Amino acid sequence: MSTTDEQRGEPITTVLTWQVRPGHEGEFEEWTHGITRCARQFTGNEGVSWLRPEDSHRFHVVLRFADPGRLTEWLRSPERAEWHAKIGGIAREVSSERQSTTGMETWFSLPGTSVRAPARWKMVLTTFLGAFPCVLLIQWLVTPRTAAWPLPLRSLVFPVLLLPLLTYVIMPSLSRLLRLWLYPPPDGLIGSGAGKRATGTRHGQDDHEHGHDD
Repeated sequence: MSTTDEQRGEPITTVLTWQVRPGHEGEFEEWTHGITRCARQFTGNEGVSWLRPEDSHRFHVVLRFADPGRLTEWLRSPERAEWHAKIGGIAREVSSERQSTTGMETWFSLPGTSVRAPARWKMVLTTFLGAFPCVLLIQWLVTPRTAAWPLPLRSLVFPVLLLPLLTYVIMPSLSRLLRLWLYPPPDGLIGSGAGKRATGTRHGQDDHEHGHDD
């Protein structure tokens, strides 16, 4: 398998952190609109969310791309470099806090934090807890009504219903509900407000709603 084939793999989510000079938050937000229009021209861009923790001068952008290769093309592009040059002295990317996750880990990522993805056995168990009720309901309510359909159409119903439910509803809710189990705080930080540092207010929604990007 070639390097290109390896790069054109599964979807990837990357979190970038920006440190903004106090008093320049408005300028930075205006800048995000421009770089959004530029980034959306790149093939493989699948969405974005902007977050800004309360009482902080840091902004976090969650980039989703179809595969690592396309993400790399955007990160190394001259267009992105040109936009970055426009905010010199206003904000800088904190490169040491860049994080990337692929595959199942994207369901469990905590944008804007340095928390690692949970253990894989926890991700598998949590995914099972989310998928089993959905499978049961689909088999009970939908499958009997599609018995006369051709096999390709019957097979299509299952992923079309299940995957959006898991990605947009079930898994985000389970990740929040089981947060203390999935992301146990280090010894000595329990009860000291470590959980508060991992939370933040949403500065923006998905790019399909607001169109922000980086």
